[in-house]
Amino acid sequence: MIEVYIAVVAILAILAVSGLYVGVTNDAVNFLNSAIGSKAAKMRTILIVASVGIIIGALTSSGMMEVARHGMFNPALFTFKEVMLLYVGVMIANVVLLDLYNSLGLPTSTTVSLIFCLLGSAVAVSLFKIATDEAVTFSMLGEYINTARAMGIVSAILLSVVLAFVCGTILMYISRVIFSFRYMKVFSRLGAVWCGASLTSIVYFALFKGLKNILAGSTFIGWINDHMLIALLICWVVCSAVLFFLQIFKINILRINILAGTFALALAFAGNDLVNFIGVPIAGFDAFSYAKTATGMDEGMLMEQLNHPETANLLYILAAGVIMVVTLWTSSKAMHVSETEISLSAQGDDVQPNSSSSLFSRTLVRGTINVVRFFDRVTPQRVKTFIEKRFEWADVEHTGAPYDMIRATVNLTTASLLIALGTSLKLPLSTTYVCFMVAMGSSLADRAWGRESAVYRISGVMTVIMGWFVTAIGGFLIALVVGALLMWGGWIAFGLLSALCLYMLIHSNVVAARKKKEEGAKEETTVKLSAEDNVADNVLSLVNSTVKSSIRIYNRTLIGLMKENRKALKELTAEADKMYEQIHALKYSIASTLRRTYDSDINLSLYYVQVVDYLNEMTKSLVHITRPAYEHIDNNHEGLSRIQTEDLMSVNSDADVIYSRILYMISSGDYSDIDNVLDLRDQLFERLSRLTEGELKRINAGESNSKSGMLYLDILAETKTMVLQSRNLLKSQRHYMEQAGLPMRRPIARM
Repeated sequence: MIEVYIAVVAILAILAVSGLYVGVTNDAVNFLNSAIGSKAAKMRTILIVASVGIIIGALTSSGMMEVARHGMFNPALFTFKEVMLLYVGVMIANVVLLDLYNSLGLPTSTTVSLIFCLLGSAVAVSLFKIATDEAVTFSMLGEYINTARAMGIVSAILLSVVLAFVCGTILMYISRVIFSFRYMKVFSRLGAVWCGASLTSIVYFALFKGLKNILAGSTFIGWINDHMLIALLICWVVCSAVLFFLQIFKINILRINILAGTFALALAFAGNDLVNFIGVPIAGFDAFSYAKTATGMDEGMLMEQLNHPETANLLYILAAGVIMVVTLWTSSKAMHVSETEISLSAQGDDVQPNSSSSLFSRTLVRGTINVVRFFDRVTPQRVKTFIEKRFEWADVEHTGAPYDMIRATVNLTTASLLIALGTSLKLPLSTTYVCFMVAMGSSLADRAWGRESAVYRISGVMTVIMGWFVTAIGGFLIALVVGALLMWGGWIAFGLLSALCLYMLIHSNVVAARKKKEEGAKEETTVKLSAEDNVADNVLSLVNSTVKSSIRIYNRTLIGLMKENRKALKELTAEADKMYEQIHALKYSIASTLRRTYDSDINLSLYYVQVVDYLNEMTKSLVHITRPAYEHIDNNHEGLSRIQTEDLMSVNSDADVIYSRILYMISSGDYSDIDNVLDLRDQLFERLSRLTEGELKRINAGESNSKSGMLYLDILAETKTMVLQSRNLLKSQRHYMEQAGLPMRRPIARM
């Protein structure tokens, strides 16, 4: 029997490592985003600072595992076997839930995940005990479960969301009014004092949130607790003096504050949230040790000893810290989660978060506009002029960052203050909620939420917030189901569920990553444009790769449709959709690109806009070919007739000739054959008109299937649009290259 429980402990250990991986992947967004979003330092430097904070936080953690041991249920009423299966259910549910959120790129709370997975699994075990024991009734469920703790977490969610958003908004607004976006001149006079206050809050947060356990009971901390205001004032004066001295030597003190805040949040994260990842496995190992020592592995032994506090082994804590650091450096999903918050808080209306608008967001924006108009009417003109001038955006840092270092400092300072305040008041505020909502509030106050993007940002924020509550419900339900299966299925269910969980982890983090890498190597993706000196070359590469990919997808789509190859059509549709989304996003970032790059050259700006617009229209036509083709085969409709197949193959051949010449001209810079492409285009259009007329006659005569006939006509129409836009693209690309001064092989043929 002992071998079975050794296997259980081993599974808990494996799931603990997996939990650390997916947990750090999700929570990395808490302490990295401000530094990443403001580009305060190189990514390597940011990760080094965070890594040091994690290791120190892990080493100074008390390792108290009270939440996992007896926070959500009464272990004195559960047997050794029941507790072990309960913990396995928690870990399986927790890992699956967090991995799902990471894959979707949504930040969530590991605290909430742990609490409600514990609650769900405990309820499942309790219901099993009640159902199998006639002496126990369902009214006694409250004796097994600690529901008050769960309700406290829910209350803390609501409190942290509202409080963090409001505080982030107010502090950012005040800071921006003081410094404006052109903050250099004012900052040279007030920056040391302002950053000193920020650094004081960060130091206070690090001491009382990150290092509170190791410093507890010391004379130093005791004096600070007795003279808090004096201690904070002294810290403020000292920090301001040191920062002023550094500022004299042209050292960017904002970078120091941001990196210090990143270190403090990483320190607190490892020192206090470690229980979320390894608390359950260590509690399971403790239960195993108690049963082995006391009764020689009696499955019916009650786990009353779990009610007593226990300190985890330092080696376990250190190993967990190392795993967290490795994950931080290697996890690509962590950056995916980070992108969600950064995209929602980035400066500028041309930034389009990956979210569609909703009725709620549209209604809220309309209501806000009316409120703003009211205050605009009652505010004196001089005040309005002053405030508007403070909020005139300017990129004085010239880093191309989503937002500047003033806002990053406000984010870290506000989050540190709120989390430290929550700790002192013994409120279980979630670091995820606080950091995210502070960032949203500061971006709102910074006028990042303009009318062009406000509805999308609000919808994105609401998606994340609703995801937090779904975490609680989903964690509870998943753990409830897993716990019930373990209790009713016994060791067979344990083996199957453990194998399933391990398979999901391997597939999600290894196989899927490898497949994505292989697909990326095969696909020719579009080139992202930047505001650097080589932007003209990037435009050339963008056009070349997009045209090449488009004709390849078009050709394979027609072949897949003729062969009724559903799998190939599905992949081609996804590829076309992705390419269109990239170009579409590029189109909506035109304003910022023009401001950064082409501000002094109107003609170059005009041709750049035309190039992007024609690329957008061309890829849109391609999507309108691939999607209907896939849906036609996916719905098991009748395939194309022999005549339709032969017609499309001839069209494909003609299009291939046109695109081969277009590609040659783009890649070589030799546009002497541009008039010939125009002639080939006209010939193809005449063929398309004849084919369209012939299909309409077959439909009228009842010789053609209606669905395949309409698909055939759609492909002909979109092919015409696609070729038309491609030829227009070629013309604009030629003018763009000429205006940008790129080399042309031969004299440009007159048109």
